[in-house]
Amino acid sequence: MIPLDGETLTLEQLALIADAREAAALAAPAAEAVDDARAVVDRLAAGDAAVYGVNTGFGSLAEVSIPRSELGALQRNLLRSHAAGVGEPLSTRSVRAMMALRANVLAKGYSGIRRATLETLIAALNAGVHPVVPSRGSVGASGDLAPLAHLALVLIGEGCATLGDDPAVVSGREALERAHLAPVDLEAKEGLALINGTQASTAIAALALLGAERLARAADIAAALSIDSLRGSRHPFEARLHDARPHPGQRTSAGNLFRLLHGSAINKSHEGCGRVQDAYSLRCAPQVHGAARDAFAYVRRTLEIESNAATDNPMVFARSGEIVSGGNFHGAPVALAADMTVIAIQQLATISERRADRLVNPALSGLEPFLTRDSGLQSGYMIAQVSAAALVSELKTIAHPSSVDTIPTSANREDHVSMSMAAALRAERALHLATRVIAIEILLASQAIDLLAPLTTSAPLGSAHAFVRSGVPTLTVDRPPAPDIEWISRAISDGAFERACSAEVK
Repeated sequence: MIPLDGETLTLEQLALIADAREAAALAAPAAEAVDDARAVVDRLAAGDAAVYGVNTGFGSLAEVSIPRSELGALQRNLLRSHAAGVGEPLSTRSVRAMMALRANVLAKGYSGIRRATLETLIAALNAGVHPVVPSRGSVGASGDLAPLAHLALVLIGEGCATLGDDPAVVSGREALERAHLAPVDLEAKEGLALINGTQASTAIAALALLGAERLARAADIAAALSIDSLRGSRHPFEARLHDARPHPGQRTSAGNLFRLLHGSAINKSHEGCGRVQDAYSLRCAPQVHGAARDAFAYVRRTLEIESNAATDNPMVFARSGEIVSGGNFHGAPVALAADMTVIAIQQLATISERRADRLVNPALSGLEPFLTRDSGLQSGYMIAQVSAAALVSELKTIAHPSSVDTIPTSANREDHVSMSMAAALRAERALHLATRVIAIEILLASQAIDLLAPLTTSAPLGSAHAFVRSGVPTLTVDRPPAPDIEWISRAISDGAFERACSAEVK
């Protein structure tokens, strides 16, 4: 059971909720904070003073006063009108992460929601009630309004949802009934509390980051396999070189490569070969991989803060009894972090593709053309490398930052927006593409290791190679590489590939 208190949720815990279906619960201290904030809302809702989000309209309609008898209808109408998303639905894991993040933010005690409403959201998450949330429609400024509105509609028995692993789409009311939950009857400010925030873009960006961190570790193993099979030098990865330029990611990546290549008979066989320097895609792997790792470290810090941040407007301050309008819903921090994730992922992919190209080019590798012993009659891995090139080209186009764009909305009241949702979706897409690029390099490097027999690679790389061979046979006659690429991609994504390596990869 993962406690939600608005302060301590980690990205790893978020992934457990999203992927392992770990249950969540409202922490006791957080429950008290939620009750205290709600008391402020109830007091102000009973008065006559205009309070944004409580007894006024929204956005450019903020000056419209709403009668006390219509405050519940105001909140229901907010959810209905804002559920304007379009496009393919978000994945179940993204929706679960979004639900967990929204619950965690509400638990922080600045939203003014009733405890019962928050507990219904958590109960729906634990019961596997998964709202159908279209992926497009948020500009990431007044929060991810449209995605969160689609999520919140289900809590009031409207909208659409799936239940558990059943892909069948049912009404929100039916999903709640099947989970033995009652729809929420919203009161003052609760609709706004459910949709004001960055939790859709943060959820997608956080899951993409976790995948990108795994990809960086797999990329180091892939590079080591390629460097060994291309008979590159281990000396560029000596610690003394990287201690002289002490970027943390660079030092980590270099240490990985140095350990992974230790004890390779292939490496020993070309000592004194006369080659002075290796190509950049081999020799500079720690510098490129390391820069990506340092970018991911920045992204992690940003998303850890955002996952435990109050992103509402207005915010309720129980201690002073005030409700204050602000702009914590603006997704600029998430947008920049997601854009940085895409750019860093693209760096891992572009240098990987260059190593893959060297592996299939006999003029550069000294191996059989396209890594097949009967080239001409057989094409070997010619087109696998072409696929990597195509993926890298697409990655270059989506690496253009979404955060540099803005477009006014809501009658120009919201005149600067972050595009954080677009950036997060690009990060998700970039991870998918780059994983296949790294998988292709692993596929090719594993074949190159086979072609160098009876020389053997190092023990840790031998373990990684053996793992690949457990699901992908050596290429002896032409066959479609696509299933092999997907098999390796899945092993990268679920961490099986890095776990198969007998040396520690940090």
